[in-house]
Amino acid sequence: MESRPTHRYWVLGALMLSMIVVGLDSTVLNVALPTLATQLHATTSQLQWIVDAYLLVLGGLMLPLGALADRVGRKPVLVAGVVVFTLGSLTAAYVTSPGWLIATRAVMGMGAAVVLTVPLAVLPTIFTPAERPRAIATMMVAMGLGLPLGPIVGGWLLQHFWWGSVFLINVPIGVLALVALALLLPGSRDTAAGRTDLVGAALSTAGLVALVYGVVEAPERGWTSGAVLGLGGLGVVLLAGFAWWESRVTDPMIDLTLLGRPRFGWGTACATIASFAMLGMLFVIPLYLQAVRGNDPLGTGLRLLPMIAGLIVGARIGERATVRLGNRVPVVAGLGVIVAALGWGSTVAVDTVYLPIACWLALLGLGMGLTMTPAMDAALGEVPPERSGSGSALTMALRQVGGALGVAVLGSVLNAVYTQRLDVTGLPAGAAATARESVAAGLAVARRTGSTALADSAAQSYVHAMSTVMLTSAGTAVLGMVLAAILLPARAATQTTPQESATIAV
Repeated sequence: MESRPTHRYWVLGALMLSMIVVGLDSTVLNVALPTLATQLHATTSQLQWIVDAYLLVLGGLMLPLGALADRVGRKPVLVAGVVVFTLGSLTAAYVTSPGWLIATRAVMGMGAAVVLTVPLAVLPTIFTPAERPRAIATMMVAMGLGLPLGPIVGGWLLQHFWWGSVFLINVPIGVLALVALALLLPGSRDTAAGRTDLVGAALSTAGLVALVYGVVEAPERGWTSGAVLGLGGLGVVLLAGFAWWESRVTDPMIDLTLLGRPRFGWGTACATIASFAMLGMLFVIPLYLQAVRGNDPLGTGLRLLPMIAGLIVGARIGERATVRLGNRVPVVAGLGVIVAALGWGSTVAVDTVYLPIACWLALLGLGMGLTMTPAMDAALGEVPPERSGSGSALTMALRQVGGALGVAVLGSVLNAVYTQRLDVTGLPAGAAATARESVAAGLAVARRTGSTALADSAAQSYVHAMSTVMLTSAGTAVLGMVLAAILLPARAATQTTPQESATIAV
């Protein structure tokens, strides 16, 4: 029987630290973008690349770095990833030009590609199947903590320090995670790994970068633009070539047959759908709280905290339900709670008081925690321990692409509904075009022109568009409920219930 480290929950804490630092960085930058525009004199295009450089490298390198962790060892690859991310953050805090910041963000994306995949790959190697749901629940909470903490920490830092502090905050957490991982994480790798699949690595990286970039650019350029269709088509072709190559090469980088296993495929799909639903909320609510309701970034982050409280409770319930009932029931129930929360959230008006908003945010977090733990347990439970790095990388890469696609689709829906409903009657052409860009721009034009009618129209139009986005996300979650109920197996074919285990032990 395989031995498990006696200090494995200390290892879990170290893994949590590495996940928290990346989760924090994913939202803290959004608060800093206006400051970067003024203090670094960054153009709109440069601001976009500060965000995109990170996303493209992150998405493109997940698969090859996950496979690399299996081959050379998960501990050295994870330690190296934390080092790269921490040094990238330290450098980003002191750059003096947008170009250098774009370059350092790309370096941080490389480290994040490791940190978002390898910790999940470690879990099956140090926890038993019965312990794994609790470990996954803990990691889901760690990943979610950064969502509201980013605006809170970023808002406070920008109020008291210079813009580079939003990157510098990653350094002490990264160093602490690095020390903990170096001391506590046991070594593990695939001892039967064959030759490195360089062709597969090149095809997957190029394909994912092209596809993600095409999707990210779609809301700005239009879904039918030549650049979006060309990049998206190129990404699809390259990924199809990657799948063809992996099915024929002697030592494939990724075991794509995992996608044919119902627990892995539908567990990953349900986790992606839940993430899509969460992104639907996170894409629209912060702007509602800031632009429409007038809260600062710090106040906005504080108002998102009920979601984390719900996530912690939901993850705990999901862990227990997974052990007792298997994966299907809690996934379906969790997606149902998400549908209810988003449906409730779609009723928010311009002047809705905060208490009901806090309640449905907590309900959404509850649904997320209840869904993600059993969904990820189903997926990771199908991955052989020796291939856990590439298996978790495949899961996270699919979620990354799904998340990018979700943001792009929901962004297009938001812009289309907002623009269609906005009343710009009587405005000069230039002012009208500016007001249609976003609710923040519309309200800025209203303040500049003294038009209360435009301010009311911008706020009402945005709230209507926000409701449409939430209903769209809720519809996606309903689809996930149906698919999970029909296609997601409750347990692995060889998995026993706790009662059966007890009987066998006797």
